[in-house]
Amino acid sequence: MTTIKILQNESGSIVGYTVNGHTGYAEAGKDIVCASISTLTQTTLIALNKVCGVKEEKLQYTVKDGYLKVSISEDINEQQRKKVSVVLETMIVGIEALLEDYSEYLTLEYGEV
Repeated sequence: MTTIKILQNESGSIVGYTVNGHTGYAEAGKDIVCASISTLTQTTLIALNKVCGVKEEKLQYTVKDGYLKVSISEDINEQQRKKVSVVLETMIVGIEALLEDYSEYLTLEYGEV
């Protein structure tokens, strides 16, 4: 099972996310659920930099086999924060769509940092 955790600060702004584990839907290389999650979450990381303009030094991330952790500095301007919010909310919409059909293979949680 894959666990996706959305990390929020005290004011409710999303400041990061983690993805941990393999879904187990199918064998490695043929797992469409795992591939979908990877595509959503890794594209989000790239978009934070290329679409939102968050410089790499303001993005901390770790990518390992079956694990992704992304943290966004709270030291970004208001325009970037708005773009970041849209990109992250879009990722969540995609994850929620996967949950509708594959809830036994992934979970979505929220936590405060």
